[in-house]
Amino acid sequence: MNDLKACIVQRDRTVLLECGHPGFEEAREKLSRFAELMKSPSAFHTYRITPLSLWNAAALGCTTEEIVADLTSLSRWGVPAGLLQEIRELVSRYGKLKLQKEEGNATMLLLSASDSLFLDGILEVPALAALGLSRISPSEVRLEADKRGCLKQELMHHGFPVLDLAGYHEGQALQLEWKHGSEGNGFALRSYQEEAVAAFEGVAGIGGSGVLVLPCGAGKTVIGIAALERQQCECLILTSNTTSVEQWIQELTGKTTLQSSDVGQYAGQKKEVKPVTVATYQILTHRRSKDHEFEHMKLFNERNWGLIIYDEVHLLPAPVFRATADIQATRRLGLTATLVREDGCEQDVFSLIGPKRYEMPWKELEAKGWIARVDCCEIRVPMEAALREQYLYAEGKEKFRLAAENPAKTHTVKELLNRHATAGILIIGQYLDQLHAIADAVEAPLISGKMPQQQRTALYASFKKGEIPVLVVSKVANFAVDLPDASVAIEISGSFGSRQEEAQRLGRLLRPKAGDNRAYFYTLVSENSKEEEFAVRRQMFLIEQGYEYTVHSAKEVRSGT
Repeated sequence: MNDLKACIVQRDRTVLLECGHPGFEEAREKLSRFAELMKSPSAFHTYRITPLSLWNAAALGCTTEEIVADLTSLSRWGVPAGLLQEIRELVSRYGKLKLQKEEGNATMLLLSASDSLFLDGILEVPALAALGLSRISPSEVRLEADKRGCLKQELMHHGFPVLDLAGYHEGQALQLEWKHGSEGNGFALRSYQEEAVAAFEGVAGIGGSGVLVLPCGAGKTVIGIAALERQQCECLILTSNTTSVEQWIQELTGKTTLQSSDVGQYAGQKKEVKPVTVATYQILTHRRSKDHEFEHMKLFNERNWGLIIYDEVHLLPAPVFRATADIQATRRLGLTATLVREDGCEQDVFSLIGPKRYEMPWKELEAKGWIARVDCCEIRVPMEAALREQYLYAEGKEKFRLAAENPAKTHTVKELLNRHATAGILIIGQYLDQLHAIADAVEAPLISGKMPQQQRTALYASFKKGEIPVLVVSKVANFAVDLPDASVAIEISGSFGSRQEEAQRLGRLLRPKAGDNRAYFYTLVSENSKEEEFAVRRQMFLIEQGYEYTVHSAKEVRSGT
């Protein structure tokens, strides 16, 4: 279908997509390339075209003509001329500014603009004056190489993306290969994993920094290792928690010729710095008090790293951004299931880690059987009279928490456990008191941040073996926990409207399953409460990926419908 006409395009860059239109699926796929989903009510989904969404599209190879043609084919009543002009102007900015090495001078860089008037406007930005830019021609300025990151970040904040062609140092060489034969089980990359690595490497000087976006279960760890194998250099890997550190180390030593003596763990009680070092964001941002320095940030300069991998890059803390600004000559790879950041710092990921180099749609991987098919269901649980009265008189966050910790959810949890009696089930929540109560009620172990890492690892292992059918987990299990046999997740509470958390929690289920390759994701929310509003916001990213949430009452669950 060439003329979809499923959208109403508005001058303020918002696009309304009609959910009941026969061209809905195709229109959604086109829109997702250059626009961001903002709201997802049942009748119309609201998208917004932003400068960042356009520049990420441009980085993936989309041209102005393609974006304009797609938008025109989608629009029911035409596209406002002013909006088309604005899109053309914004997309044209990508590539207008180029950063390159100054020939014969390793300590200086050249920033060139496509025309002198464009550069005139940029040099009027007061914050750039502090970076010591020196104009050497109508369309070119010089700057010190160590200002590379700060310049890119500042320009991005003012709406001017920079195409960084200044290259990278090679770092300390490190030889590694994939294991072959029986020891490595004939390991080979999947086709999309090959494509992702190639996209990161880039062509003609473009590449070596950027973000790869793939769903949980798609093998992002393997893609990171593949990038390291191509670069053959010492590497620093940053990830979200100690469990993830251990999983990276297992994959590195299990799938490559790296020995345990080559790979260091820098987290918790261990502070090993080796040719490949895996650390957590938490350890990097740890300090004795807010007045002290981040003593572990020195890790960025402990060795001559040739590659830094940022796992779960959407979680990157602000202090790590600042450190990253200083290491722009080192190759940087970001891995994530979603570029959504709840702090609004997506533009810092773009400028300091790099633009989106590759994205694999979740539903496309599902269709090919690489990840499980997940049925998503929101279950609305009523509040008893006493709780309802307390809720009505509460305010702000207390109102939300009362609804989130609704004790009646326990009955629904038990009914779902009976429905999926033979499945591996995760019960996921936000509040420890609620989790303890649920764990006691269903007689299942609880994993929280207070539990020692060794004990957590043992419980995860027992769950994988099927010895423990149900685990109750706090938000420590949101990120980078490999539980391939989990086929049911029951979310009893969450972080207000966090889209990234919803995506990560559903991601716990996406590993391929034996049999029908199917999984179930249940979200329990209190009926007629603020929790319903936040649930809609939480689900937005997954709806953009093509997932649909059915809504049922707790009564329907009891009756088996």
